[in-house]
Amino acid sequence: MRWTLDDIPWQDFDRSRLDPDLIRIAKAASLVEYNGAAYARHLCRVFAADPEFQKAAALWGREEIQHGEALARWAALADPGFDFARAFARFQAGYRCDFDGDRSRRGSRAGEMVARCIVETGTSSYYTALKEAAAEPVLAEICRRIAADELRHYRLFYKNLGRCEPLSRWARLRVALSRIGESGDDELAYAYFAANGEAPAYDRRRCAREYGSRAFALYRRRHVERGVAMVLKAVGFTPNGRLGRFAAALAWRALRLRLSLWRGGRPAPARSPA
Repeated sequence: MRWTLDDIPWQDFDRSRLDPDLIRIAKAASLVEYNGAAYARHLCRVFAADPEFQKAAALWGREEIQHGEALARWAALADPGFDFARAFARFQAGYRCDFDGDRSRRGSRAGEMVARCIVETGTSSYYTALKEAAAEPVLAEICRRIAADELRHYRLFYKNLGRCEPLSRWARLRVALSRIGESGDDELAYAYFAANGEAPAYDRRRCAREYGSRAFALYRRRHVERGVAMVLKAVGFTPNGRLGRFAAALAWRALRLRLSLWRGGRPAPARSPA
């Protein structure tokens, strides 16, 4: 572990600089991060014959749990009514994914590593954007540390990809696109509902819109460009060049279009860097 909860400057918490939208998405993020233990167990089963990577995957899982704990503690400071244990139980009861199999859900160990690289790309970019948007200093520091961890996790999975069976670039691309497509599944939307569940029943479309309109509004073009470069590297393409520029421009336009649709055609509110 590179840091612990004791390293966070909790005494610097500044209630006057809170943003209600960031509180809501930080609560949701705490549930998703804390659920990392399930993913770690799955990786250890997929790589049952690789004790070296199992050790690294177990550490990764503990770090993901710590991310959830840090965000949950901050959220409780920001909203004393937030009950993390209750929200996490609600999340686990409503969002289920099968991680008990011994085989990769991606068809191969290499495919599993590509999928993990895609996830770490998304989280590294997301927490970087959240850090830059946060005026509250403790949240900004937590996100800085998490973003650094997620980038290190990307490097871990990318390095282990080289130790797996060969997988063509096009096979990697299929896995990457499949995993990117799964970002629209229930995990984030249900986490938002479980963490901010004022409504009595889960409405996937509403929760996805409420989460997405807040979270994706934080992104700037540089975050998207960096994320696209990391995805292309994991797939096996050159991240810098004409393909990278085209893919980044396309991803940025898609993000802005989706954000506009979530907001009913209204532009995202301007945010100054903290």
